[in-house]
Amino acid sequence: METTVKISGMTCGHCEGRVSAEIGKIDGVSSVKAIASDGIAIISSDSELDVAQISQAVHVAGYKVL
Repeated sequence: METTVKISGMTCGHCEGRVSAEIGKIDGVSSVKAIASDGIAIISSDSELDVAQISQAVHVAGYKVL
């Protein structure tokens, strides 16, 4: 399953890495591709993810889900 979320505040590769690392800690997530230039993260997972979990992970990384 693939989920795409809009994220504010990412500006560089370091930002992408922080967001990807935190979202990657969520159970069931198999891969994350954060794209700062588009302000999105594309998340692949085994099943549907809880948006609140994604939002919390992005918050821990220092950014905000829109």
